[in-house]
Amino acid sequence: MALDPKLLEILACPEDKGPLLYFEDESSLYNPRLKRRYAVRDDIPIMLIDEAEAVDDAEHTRLMAKADTDGVKPTFEA
Repeated sequence: MALDPKLLEILACPEDKGPLLYFEDESSLYNPRLKRRYAVRDDIPIMLIDEAEAVDDAEHTRLMAKADTDGVKPTFEA
């Protein structure tokens, strides 16, 4: 089950308050500015800074290419 579109409209990174990219098929929200990924478990976004996963340059490149290919848009316009 995907996150509610209304929830996605207001979700922001807890650290820089910017928009996120939602990868439904990977159950994650990604902040490309800080290269941090937040897990989504049981349709609940885990938006804790200490729980975020730092991604390396290769993973960042993969996620950005996937967002472009799949048409993933930011949760809101900054």
